[in-house]
Amino acid sequence: MLSRKNRLLLLKLLSLFSIVRGYNVLVIVIAQYLAAIYIMAPDLPLRSVVFDLSLFVIVLASALVIAAGYIINSFYDSEKDLINKPRKTMLDRLVSQRTKLSTYFVLNFLSVVFASYVSFRAVLFFGAYIFGIWLYSHKLKRLPFIGNLVSATLAITPFFAVFVYYRNFEAVIFVHALFLFLLILSREMIKDMENLAGDLALDYKTIPVLFGTRYSKIIITFLVLLALLPAFLLIETFDVGYMYLYFILAMGLLIAFLILMWKSSSKKHYVWLHNILKFIIVSGVFSILLINVDLVLNRIL
Repeated sequence: MLSRKNRLLLLKLLSLFSIVRGYNVLVIVIAQYLAAIYIMAPDLPLRSVVFDLSLFVIVLASALVIAAGYIINSFYDSEKDLINKPRKTMLDRLVSQRTKLSTYFVLNFLSVVFASYVSFRAVLFFGAYIFGIWLYSHKLKRLPFIGNLVSATLAITPFFAVFVYYRNFEAVIFVHALFLFLLILSREMIKDMENLAGDLALDYKTIPVLFGTRYSKIIITFLVLLALLPAFLLIETFDVGYMYLYFILAMGLLIAFLILMWKSSSKKHYVWLHNILKFIIVSGVFSILLINVDLVLNRIL
């Protein structure tokens, strides 16, 4: 049996894991590596990608900055989250605000130190990334649509770091990025409707607060319809192997998402819609393996 002190320590560790969204960070790390292997550098030997120390440092620095970003976002949104996510917030509050800030600075400092191994430009890149996340959390997220746009941009920035490292400028990469960006932006818009109560209480100037949920649904519909275009192009124009099956499924789910969204009117409905988009995004990460199912075996052999 654990002592009371050890149980409290375990709960605090779970709380910290919840704050930094450890599961999200892990998915992003996997996505960066899969994108590097299958999309950014498909012609390089598997071993040279997986065991590339510079790539490892870029991925590690990205993970640290993202974790720190979740911390600073939790720090600024503590009151709003108490309204929108009371159960999660009570767990998160086991970690003091002082500890959150200390961890935030340590993680960011370590990310810059690791980035210095790659190059001075990497230090500047991650320094700008850290500043962008802070500015979003502190100011920009309260602005209608700009906050959503910046949030979606920050979400795909880790992939941009890998893209710059490999200097691969093929069109298929930009089409993949556009599809992902539009999905994330749509998800951010759904989250605003999901968090409407807290945003209203704390005077966040989101689109549902200023113009109502109907206006938000119109914008989301436009974004989702736009997302169908790169999905169609990836099926018809580019060689994505068996990943075309994922894009067909994603297109079907997005159409179903739109139908359900226009019938939705409560937070419970918006949570489900949020989860549909999250499923499409996360399943897309692992569907990268379908681009060439024999790629890993061929490289190993």
